[in-house]
Amino acid sequence: MITEEQFQKELEIIISNAIREDVGDGDHSSLACIPTAATGKAKLLVKDEGVIAGVAFAKMIFDYVDSSLEVETLINDGENVKYGDIVFYVTGSSQSILKAERLVLNSMQRMSAIATKTRFFMNLLEGTKTKVLDTRKTTPGVRAFEKWAVKIGGGENHRFALYDMIMLKDNHIDFAGGITKAIQKTQQYLKETNRDLKIIVEARSLIEIEEILKSEGVYRILIDNFNYDDTRKAVKMIGDRCLTESSGGINENAIRNYAECGVDFISSGALTHSVYNMDLSLKAV
Repeated sequence: MITEEQFQKELEIIISNAIREDVGDGDHSSLACIPTAATGKAKLLVKDEGVIAGVAFAKMIFDYVDSSLEVETLINDGENVKYGDIVFYVTGSSQSILKAERLVLNSMQRMSAIATKTRFFMNLLEGTKTKVLDTRKTTPGVRAFEKWAVKIGGGENHRFALYDMIMLKDNHIDFAGGITKAIQKTQQYLKETNRDLKIIVEARSLIEIEEILKSEGVYRILIDNFNYDDTRKAVKMIGDRCLTESSGGINENAIRNYAECGVDFISSGALTHSVYNMDLSLKAV
């Protein structure tokens, strides 16, 4: 899996690229009418309800823009918020606060929406052993903070990208000439390149699960687009040979039913690709 150092680097890249994109050669609106020495204070105001996420990321943004900015946190990542709540105050250079404002809001609104949806899904699974996973169906360029938001909401991260886990899906299997060949070629590749990566294999039928189980070294079987009855059969067939994951358009109406089939994980692209941003504002005090 991705290391903490790699993850932090991804966050830094997001911030630097976003500021480059948004500020360019200067925030001329602020430069034109606000003295360089002017200081001020602003509050992060909630105009919605859900799970707040991105407070720690906002601090990283403020620090990148101006390390002298001071943030007073009132509500932490992962806490429930309602309309009218104040999450934090930021104090310092007025120009710096305004320069950071849009990136702070864009990221926190998105992260809070993802955390809120993840928490909703997790609550639906209360009392089961099943955990919710995200996917790679993320917004290009900001995957790190979207996956961070899933963690804040109580879910777990799937692989971060193509490089930190092997996932043999239908196209890999078909191009490789079948399940067994795909697994064998993968294990040989890992040996030759001296890589220690977990292997997940997608199954499209109970027959494919039988074939996967003939190979050793599979970390998890992805039970993709199965109905409830076949999912239960698949879980029984797999037993404790490896972990199990259900996927395939599983929404809030179906997630509990799949969990009760006994799978270890349910992955949902909807956590990151189908959310409505939480309404937040940064207002001068």
